[in-house]
Amino acid sequence: MEIRPHSRLCPPHTHAYSHTTPTTPQKVTKTIMHSTATPQPSGHVSSAIAQPGKYLTFTLGNESYGIPVLKVREIIRLCPITPVANMPEHVKGVINLRGKVIPLVDLRAKFCLPIAIDNNRTCIIVTQLAAAAGGTRLYGVLVDGVEDVANFTAADIEPTPDFGGTIDTQCITGMAKSGGNVKTLIDLDIISAIDATIAIREIKESLSH
Repeated sequence: MEIRPHSRLCPPHTHAYSHTTPTTPQKVTKTIMHSTATPQPSGHVSSAIAQPGKYLTFTLGNESYGIPVLKVREIIRLCPITPVANMPEHVKGVINLRGKVIPLVDLRAKFCLPIAIDNNRTCIIVTQLAAAAGGTRLYGVLVDGVEDVANFTAADIEPTPDFGGTIDTQCITGMAKSGGNVKTLIDLDIISAIDATIAIREIKESLSH
């Protein structure tokens, strides 16, 4: 997994991210780089169950979320965003990351959470997901701040609660207990797959008018 802490277009944060624990991007990046395993792309996207291991935790509003650290490529500061037509509201557009154009999703809007004014803690997590044609691809997510890298054991992780049939929980892989708090673990591969399906449908509808 490649970590690139410096970029002319999207420089890294130089401020602490966590509301509660002073965490520098250098500390988070160093912890991520110590994970030597390589993520294996899957041939298809399906509902997953959170596995024990290291997770990058981050904040959306007042809540904490987590994604497997092996999915994380790097953490960058906000940079110019180019909107793309016919995209869902939470798909902000694309960014230019050292010559690579990657999609950017605002997870706050995706989860219908209040969107605060961007500040020096707001950042983009660049992740590496499975590509439909095989291999991997880059996918950016906009978050309110990064907390730390946490190691969750099997005892820490609970299955996703049943909220009833009216609430879609397919992108939630589990709930991790951390001290007296609970962090929601999510699957970005599923979120990305859903967005792609919606985008294709909306583009087809716009072309038919």
